[in-house]
Formats: sequence, structure tokens, C-alpha cells
Amino acid sequence: MHYIQEIVKRQKQGEYIGIYSCCSANKYVLKAAMQRAKKNNTFLLIESTSNQVNQEGGYTGMKPADFYVFVKKMAIREGLPESSLILGGDHLGPLTWTNLNEEQAMNNAVELVKQYVEAGFTKIHIDTSMRLKDDDKSIRLSDEVIAARGAILCEAAELAFMKRKENDPDCVAPVYIIGSEVPIPGGAEEAEGSVSVTIPANCEKTIQAFYAEFHERNMSAAWERVAGIVVQPGVEFGDLEVFDYSRENAKELISYMKNNNKFILEGHSTDYQRKDNLKNMVEDGIAILKVGPALTFYLREALFALENIEKELLMNSGIPLSGFRDTLEMIMLENPGYWIKHYHGDEQALKFARAFSLSDRCRYYLNDDRVQQSINRLFANLDAVDIPYTLMSQYLPNQYEKIRKKELTPNTETILLDHIGECCDDYLYATISK
Repeated sequence: MHYIQEIVKRQKQGEYIGIYSCCSANKYVLKAAMQRAKKNNTFLLIESTSNQVNQEGGYTGMKPADFYVFVKKMAIREGLPESSLILGGDHLGPLTWTNLNEEQAMNNAVELVKQYVEAGFTKIHIDTSMRLKDDDKSIRLSDEVIAARGAILCEAAELAFMKRKENDPDCVAPVYIIGSEVPIPGGAEEAEGSVSVTIPANCEKTIQAFYAEFHERNMSAAWERVAGIVVQPGVEFGDLEVFDYSRENAKELISYMKNNNKFILEGHSTDYQRKDNLKNMVEDGIAILKVGPALTFYLREALFALENIEKELLMNSGIPLSGFRDTLEMIMLENPGYWIKHYHGDEQALKFARAFSLSDRCRYYLNDDRVQQSINRLFANLDAVDIPYTLMSQYLPNQYEKIRKKELTPNTETILLDHIGECCDDYLYATISK
């Protein structure tokens, strides 16, 4: 039984248990998440989106098989048991090809899903909720169209699984997540006044549409492994604001799903929720919590803090400084494609957003060679000196406390990873059964 199916079973028996999904391809984020999973003896679900990793390389330059090997090798180095690691594909569908007509876009999406499953990914979020070039832009896609396209992708996934099973008879069958009210990856593009919670009738309609399409294609076995549905429980974030989870606002949806014996809910855009809200969500049956930008936000936050320490210690030393923040800003201005549609306002507002937005579009630039070189320089400079406790207390007070207690080694990368790990801690608090 797949661990996600075990979560479903235990949830339906009244146990408050879940799992968070680490939606990132950043090496520091993945390393921090692995270290926390090892420390807490928990499963770790890592998902890559169709924008990050696809058959064309995505913005990471990795195809599904490449990312699979990349993560597996890192897990071995970190001493995380292979049995504790789950790899998933997020928003698998025609998301990357919305500029193409349905036939072309869906052909690409079929190949995408096929490569993910053949590589060994076992948690598959099928997302066909977006309009394609020849869809009517004036109306929302019907549940029937979304479900029909989703069933096509699931069928491709099942065929890919059978091919994988020929070479590995013991491989785990994939579980599927479906949905039609799917928040866009990475947070809202523009600020919203409020976030509407999925109503039970819409949820039921989506489930019935998918059920009909799966059985039309004789995929009853695959339907048994559809474990969850993506809904909008009322959480979202923009540049500067977070819409907090409200049990009161979501009570009708939660009540409806409590009476459903098959599905758990998958919550997207849970980034920046308070840990008590995350725990409430899991208790309410939103048992899969997606987080992505918040993890790299914590990474960026720590890098800015470490650079401030570097400046205080080495500004007039004659030692070349890392220039991390300036380098990051320069690269983002050279190639604005990843942030220009998301950030708004005058030049001062745009500069602030590039550095501090909760949408964290700077994550797309962290793998640039020049940015990575500045990070390497930052690490080298700080590891060559003893950082005074006073500066640690000023810029990274939580890590300062751990260093004082000898719970943390005063090494630059270790400090960075521990700060990222604080984000993971909130999710572990919410999802680990007590």
C-alpha cells in the first residue's frame, strides 16, 4: 500500500495525520527537508512541477528521470532511507503548453506524465484545469472537459506504470490526485480581495465527472488509487498578504468531505500559514499540504541575513565580498521573464518585490551560475572567520540560541539549512500524528 493510501485509511478512521509536500527543486531546500525528515523519522514527499521538470528540461534543466536520480543521490548522501522518500509530480498536464491547441498540448502532457511515471514518481497530481489556445477564454472549463482530459493522462500513466513494472515487478503503483478548482502554482499573480472556498456541490460534481470518465475508459483499478482531490479551502498568498485558513469559512466543505470515505483533500498555496492553522487543516481532512515558495523565501531570508553579517565583519578588510543581493538583483533585471507579470507598481515597489515578495519569484534565479558563485563566496568568507554571537543574535536569533546550546554547528551552510528547516518544522508539527 502506498503511504498516501495509508494516510487516507487512517484519516477515515479518525486519526489526525497528514503529509506535507516539499514543492521545490532547490538543493538547499531539499537538503534541509531531508535532514528534518531523518531527524523526525518521517516520510518525505518531494514534488516537482511541470514547469520545473519536464521532457524539455523545464526551468531547472532536468527531465523527470534526471530529477529522480538527483533527489535519490542526495537522499543517499543525507542518510535518508529510500523507503522514507516519496517522489511526486505536481500540476502534471498541459500547464506548460497553454499556448497550443488541445491536440498538441495534450500530446505533450501525455508524454510528460509518461516520463514521470516511467522514472519512478508515484504520487501524480493530474491538473487539466487550465484553458488551452482553442478553448473559449470567456468561460470556465467544464468539469466534463477537465475530467476527460484528466482521464487521458491517467490512462497514459497506467500504461507507463505497466512498462515500469516489467523491469521492476515490486515497484509501487502510482496514486493520483484530481481536481478542477486548482490554485495556480506559486501563489496568486495579483492581490485578491478574498478567497472563495470550494462549495460541496462543485466538489461532488468534479468527483462524479472524473468517476464517469475513468470508468468509460475501463480504469476502475486506477480509480481505486485516486486518493485525493484538490480544493480551495480558503488559503492563498500574494506579494505581501496571506489569507489565513478559517474553519468557519470552510465548515461546509469539511463536513462534506468528512462523510466521504474515499478521498482526502489536498491543499495548495498553504505557504506562510501559521502552524496552528496548518494543524487545523490536517485535522479537518486537508491531509496533503503543499508548500513551495515559503521554503525558498526562508532560504533567501537566511542568505540576506548571512550577507549582512559578512558586510559587518569584512566590509573594510580588503577581502572580496560575495555581493549576493546585488548579483541576484542584476540577474533578475537582465531576465525579467519570471517576475514581470507577477509584480506591480513603480520602480521602488518592483525592487522591493524582487527581494521580499511572498511570491518569491527570485527562486527562479538561484541556480544561475553567477548567483551560485556569490553564494559560494559568502560561505567561504564566513567559514573563514568566527562569527560573533552578537551578530548571530542580531540577524539569525533562533540559530544563535541553538549554537549557544551546542545544538547547532556554527557552520554557514548548517546555519542556512537550519533556518529553512524552521519552515519544515511547522509542517511536521501539523502532519505528524500525536
